[in-house]
Amino acid sequence: MIFGEGTYTYERDPSWGRREGGVPAFGVSQGVACDSRDRVYVFVRSPRAEILIFEPDGRLRDRWGLGNFYHPHGIWFNERDELLVTDRDRHVVVRYTTDGRVRQVIGTSGQAGPPDQPFNQPTKAVETTDGEIYVSDGYGQFRVHRFDRQGKLIRSWGAKGTGPSEFALPHDVVVDQRNRVLVCDRENGRVQLFDRSGAFTGEWRDLLSPMEIFVPTRGQGGRSDVLYLAEGRGRISIRSLEGEKIAAWEYQSVAPRRENAAHSISVDSRGDVYIAEVTGENGFQKFVRQ
Repeated sequence: MIFGEGTYTYERDPSWGRREGGVPAFGVSQGVACDSRDRVYVFVRSPRAEILIFEPDGRLRDRWGLGNFYHPHGIWFNERDELLVTDRDRHVVVRYTTDGRVRQVIGTSGQAGPPDQPFNQPTKAVETTDGEIYVSDGYGQFRVHRFDRQGKLIRSWGAKGTGPSEFALPHDVVVDQRNRVLVCDRENGRVQLFDRSGAFTGEWRDLLSPMEIFVPTRGQGGRSDVLYLAEGRGRISIRSLEGEKIAAWEYQSVAPRRENAAHSISVDSRGDVYIAEVTGENGFQKFVRQ
């Protein structure tokens, strides 16, 4: 079965990562990210909270982090192949090397921040090319935080609501090719756009349940002028920088649960798409670019 449309067509590889040399099942996969060598890092919540590292062909290369995570959520690579992960229930953002060494911790482990301050169940952290860090915060707050490269808070914005700069659940934050800050306002069904200082500049509406946006870097995805969006509920879309749909497809999870929630998305240098799902056990997908 072919998914997608136009020049963005894909075939699903349902056994990727599950074949010989992989894993029997993925468990509950919260996040996925590809490094510069197209190795795939899967942030797993259960049965054991850890990070699984796969070669591009789906063979398991390594695994680490067992005992370090309370509730895995966001995972993201910078261009130096450093990982920024959000441990939701530890209330921290942690910078790791690819072999699991800690480089930086922002937040106080196990302690939620006070109202409007970092962090209360953060969802995602990313870094700009000049070293600033942006964090969506998340389940316990309705905020976005901006830090300098040392982890010092510069400013925060957001409040509970449905208007501009208000959030129902800021589930993801990215900085795109135009230097805009994009926030997936999941429960409001929209993506809000801001400048780097946090000033509201617009929004994209009529989305199913925007979970996470992937911004191509290092030639990932084949083009630098598109965004990949996991909308949850089994829909993936590829959009222009104006938010216009270029291609989209819906699919059924292989996981034994009726509702499919595509929770995280990443794309490798070949343009193959990886989806981490929170659909129950064994929720993970690879779509191979045709």
